Amino acid sequence: MTNSPSRPSLTEAFWTWLRIGLLSFGGPAGQIAMMHKTLVEEKKWISNDRFLHALNYCHFLPGPEAQQLATYVGWLTHGTWGGIMAGTLFVLPGFFVILALSALYAAYRQVPAVDALFYGLKPAVLAIVIGAVLRVGGKSMRTRFALGLAAFAFVALFAFDVPFPLVVFGAALLGWLKSRSTVEPACTVHCEEEEDVPEHARPSASRSLRVLATWVPLWLGPVLVIGLLFGWDDVYARLAVFFSKMAVVTFGGAYAVLSYVAQQAVEGYGWLSPADMISGLALAETTPGPLILVLEYVGFMAAFASPGALHPLLAGALGATLTVWVTFTPCFLWIFLGAPYMEAIRGNRNLSAALAGVTAAVVGVILNLSLWFGLHTLFGEVGSWHGPLGLKLPVPGLGSLDVWALMLSAGALLALTRFKIGMGATLAGCAALGWVVRMLA
Repeated sequence: MTNSPSRPSLTEAFWTWLRIGLLSFGGPAGQIAMMHKTLVEEKKWISNDRFLHALNYCHFLPGPEAQQLATYVGWLTHGTWGGIMAGTLFVLPGFFVILALSALYAAYRQVPAVDALFYGLKPAVLAIVIGAVLRVGGKSMRTRFALGLAAFAFVALFAFDVPFPLVVFGAALLGWLKSRSTVEPACTVHCEEEEDVPEHARPSASRSLRVLATWVPLWLGPVLVIGLLFGWDDVYARLAVFFSKMAVVTFGGAYAVLSYVAQQAVEGYGWLSPADMISGLALAETTPGPLILVLEYVGFMAAFASPGALHPLLAGALGATLTVWVTFTPCFLWIFLGAPYMEAIRGNRNLSAALAGVTAAVVGVILNLSLWFGLHTLFGEVGSWHGPLGLKLPVPGLGSLDVWALMLSAGALLALTRFKIGMGATLAGCAALGWVVRMLA
């Protein structure tokens, strides 16, 4: 017997993805949580099992996993155009917001009214992420083994700063070894009935070749044209080449990517000052869209500082657009090329067990992100304590506790979980309260 979730119309999908794009605050953890709540629990477009299966694949890919997950689900429901629509709408609102704020920052170097508006969003996002831990954990922690994998992932990331890819691959290996050592069906997540596989989701060699022939030129064609026209030392060519490389090697999620990019942009290329980079991170944390959109800000500031014959703001806009293009175009390539094969192996016992290990570890990953985000949201100062065997624990300055942020976060959590108030209304309410608090302070 098959289980086929409801298939939305293309129009309904458009407005849903636009809403997700407008409300996708909080980095990958908050965004994945919101997609799970909207697509799995409310709309029921995709089952929990299939959602987590797609998420596991996206965790193995370089680049922003939340945007890739949106593309995967959009592709699953409406084919290639559905994937393009979902992935683009997930990014587009944040792109325009970051573009506008980058221009304001570059021109004036301070936007207190905007800072006040977004002050209340961080506590609300913290509540969303905590809710994600509770929801995803409740659906994934079905066995002691799954609970152990989640604990392993959390401790490795939070206490020992183990690279994210090692944690993911380690969890996959443990899940695979577990399946090899038992004759029972591998299922560390909630087992569901098999679902129908749409025709477009079946792997095909000819389709794979068409995907490569379409998306590789779309990605690298502009890079080649800019390099040949303006020279490879031009700021636009440097941006295109650097961020194209990042699109291939940036495993480990947004937070792992940003630490490397920040170092290279500040120290390697001299595109930004340390203060500029910190401001960009703050903008990206409190605006919709993938956290990795901070790269758009980096591209804007780099081109703004070296405009050539163009007006600085126009140069910045071109640098930002180019950076976003070479960052996100490969994401569509990875999904359209690999997702059909991921759908095909859903019934493979050993591979499913390996991916189920990743699913369990994801709970620990989200918990780590929520704790990291909570510390930096609620405390103005967060130091670190170093112990034996590479132990490294964050230590917040108790005197730097932001009481207003704590109250807003607690109120948002109650609104979302106890009173079932919508995410949009909760975010808007916290933003308004935060604006009042910051402007009157």
